[in-house]
This record gives sequence, structure tokens and C-alpha cells, in this order.
Amino acid sequence: MKRACSVAAARPRRRIAACPSLSLSLSLSLSKSRIRRGLTCRDFNLVVKMAEFNYEPLPRCRPEEEQSDDVVATSITRSPRIISLDVFRGLCVFLMVLVDYGGSVFPVIAHSPWNGLHLADFVMPFFLFVAGISLALVYKKVSDKVDATQKAFLRALKLFFIGVLLQGGYFHGITSLTYGVDIEHIRWMGILQRISIGYIVAALCEIWLPSQWQREIDFFRKYAWHWCTACALLVLYLGLSYGLYVPDWQFEDLSSTSLLPDNSSLVYMVKCSTRGDLEPACNAAGMIDRYVIGINHLYTKPVYRNLKECNISSNGQISENPPLWCRAPFDPEGILSSLTAAVTCIIGLQYGHILAQLQGHRERLNNWSIFSISLLGLGFFLALVGVPLNKSLYTVSYMLVTSASAGIAFSALYILVDIYGFRQLTSVLEWMGKHSLCLFAVISSNLAVIAIQGLYWKAPQNNIVRWIVTRFQHS
Repeated sequence: MKRACSVAAARPRRRIAACPSLSLSLSLSLSKSRIRRGLTCRDFNLVVKMAEFNYEPLPRCRPEEEQSDDVVATSITRSPRIISLDVFRGLCVFLMVLVDYGGSVFPVIAHSPWNGLHLADFVMPFFLFVAGISLALVYKKVSDKVDATQKAFLRALKLFFIGVLLQGGYFHGITSLTYGVDIEHIRWMGILQRISIGYIVAALCEIWLPSQWQREIDFFRKYAWHWCTACALLVLYLGLSYGLYVPDWQFEDLSSTSLLPDNSSLVYMVKCSTRGDLEPACNAAGMIDRYVIGINHLYTKPVYRNLKECNISSNGQISENPPLWCRAPFDPEGILSSLTAAVTCIIGLQYGHILAQLQGHRERLNNWSIFSISLLGLGFFLALVGVPLNKSLYTVSYMLVTSASAGIAFSALYILVDIYGFRQLTSVLEWMGKHSLCLFAVISSNLAVIAIQGLYWKAPQNNIVRWIVTRFQHS
């Protein structure tokens, strides 16, 4: 007499000593064959329960080496390299090369003498922005905060001291085959030094500041403490810029000492006695650098010497009767302006959070667009109400506009490279981005030019670099 097959109640999980798919297929085929031979359906019920209810296979279906290879392959597939990040970094290096060597030929792309924006004024914020994005990917998951902090400080110190070596005056440029610097006049601040400051500030925010991980919360509220830190830096910057009293100050014109008798110097007095001034002579940023760093350790060729008031001649000499501050040193990468520069790095960090935590292209682009448009609108609004776009002071309006521009440029490269896959068009920039630090070292210190200039014919003046420079000057 036939007996109906009934599915029994669920039993505890069983462990099958084989791979799940192989175990299930063999069990089903075996049970069906036994039913065809007229056996009871008790065995078939068991197999059905194994398929319908959860069961736990033994973990070792294959050798460990094969499993580990699959895990690595899966992780690589899930976390592909963001090519546009390398391309954007390469774009920063390319722009630096373009403005450094082409700025003398095309002044419109060189740094703005004081207020305003030229192409060269976007290079520094772009570097800071991409450093912030990279931090969000590097510190996506931090298991040991103390160890991560130590590594971040070590990396920042390396960048700082490389910057001192490259831009501290050790190399004398293409007009001289000598090298070396007097410690009493070494320049302590520079491009890499500023990047290292922004890097460590953003890294500490990412490592130590708490964040909310609920997906339904927007990124602004999720990283509220990061934005609080950025606002605190901006408030400190504004308070010092507009609140510090700048007294009269004096400096020694080192470029004129060779015309004077021995043991004498030419000292100039700059009249200020003001507060909240944003002009070259009496701003708070310069005063802080003169007191903290020392006037002998500041940049001796500030870009404001290209202002009409300073009347720079064609050979780079200052005329006889310019304002006294035209002869004074000033560092555009000083202490006070590094506060707002660090905010640029924090803003880049937020763009990196979107890149690291959202997987869809549309979601990423939507959030980046909201951030960029908001920052750009706020920056231009501040510029309209009287906060100038000034790279040397790294004003708040300048920081917002250039950060938004960096976000827009990165979004465009992301669409071009990572969405549509036009890598051949940007392969050179991608290579430059992967070797950005080496290229920066070669370019910023003119090592490549100096190496070429070292090959001359009979006299040091007969070299190809001098020949090229003279051809441009005569043309």
C-alpha cells in the first residue's frame, strides 16, 4: 500500500562534509533513484528538508590556497582602483609644470599679484583637495587609532622635510650651478610643507573624530564633527585676520647690502598701526610669520612685487621709489593661511567619503554636485560682499571657490575615466599622478633643468637651457 510523503517539522541544522552545491545535487539524485526503486520516501523528505531549511556545510570544500585566492580576487573586484584619482593628481602636476615654466611667457596663467584668480592659483588647492580624498580611502577602516596616528605624523614629517630641502633655498635655480643654503636664511614653509599640515589635520579628523554610520543620514550630519573642526579653523582664521593689531615694522633689504660699505645694512620702516587690513604691507598673516618664523626665513620674492605699485623692471629689479613693502619678504604659504588650507583638505576628505561609501555613480555625482554648487555659490557671495579672492592670504572666499572648482574638475574626470572609460586620453596624466611626488621633486627644485644645464660647451654659459631662455627673451 502506498504511503504519502509528508514533510516533517524542521530539525536542527545538519553538517554535510562536502561542498553545498555538490552535496545537494548528489543527495537529490540519490534520493530520486531510491524512490524509483520503490523505497520509502523517508529519505527524500530528509533531502527536501536539507534544501528548504538552512544547513551548514563544513568550511573546507577545497584547499585553503584556492579559497584565499578567491577571497583576494573578490576584494579586488569589490574595491577597484579609482583611476580618476590618479588622473586628477596628474592634472595637478601638469598644471604646476605649465604655470611654472609658461608663466613667464604667458603672464595671464601665472599667479595673480594679489587679489584675483589666475590658472596658477588653482594648483595648490587642487593638491590639498586630492590629498583629502586619498585620506578617506586610506583610513576607511582603522583598527588601531594610535598606530594610524603615528604613521600619519611620520608621513607628514617626511613631506615637510622634503619640502624644506626642495624649497628652502638649497637649490639655486637655473641661473646658478651652485647649491647650499645658509641656515639663518633657510625658508621653512612651502608647498609640500603646507600639504603636510593639511594632511595631518584631515588625518586626525578621520582617525579620531566620531561619525554616524546610519545610511539614511546625509553626509553633512554623518560627519558633523569634521565640519565643526573646519568651522573652528575658519573662525580662528577670521578672528586673527581681522582682530589682530598690526604695528609698524621694519626689515633689512638683503638685496641692497652689496652696494653698501662693510658692516652696514639698509633698514626700511613700514608704517601700519592698523587692524583688519588685507593689503600686502599690513596684513595679520605677514605679522604672524615675522614674529613666529622670523623675517629672514620668509619667501624673498613674493608675487606682489608684480603689482603696478612696485614697478618691477623687465630684468626683475625694483625701481627706485616704490612703496617700501615691495622690498620686504612675504611667505604665501605662511602659518595663518595654512588654517584655511587645512579646511580645503577637510573638504576633499568629505568628497572622499562619498567615493568610499557610495557605490552608484549617480549617487556619487549627485552628492558631489550639491557640495560643489553650494561651496561655489557661498564663495562668490563672500567675494561680492568684500572678502577678496586672494591666494597669498588664502582667504575664505578663495578657499571655497577653489575647493568647489576642484570638486567640479574631479567629477568631470570621474565621468570621463571611471564611467565612460576614456583612459587612453588621460594615460599620461594617470602616469604623472602615480609618480606625482617624484615629478614634484624634479620640477619644483628644477633638478631636471639643472641636470641638463650641467652639460655645456667650453663654458658654463654655453648650455641648451640658457640658449632656450635667451631665444624666448629676444622673441
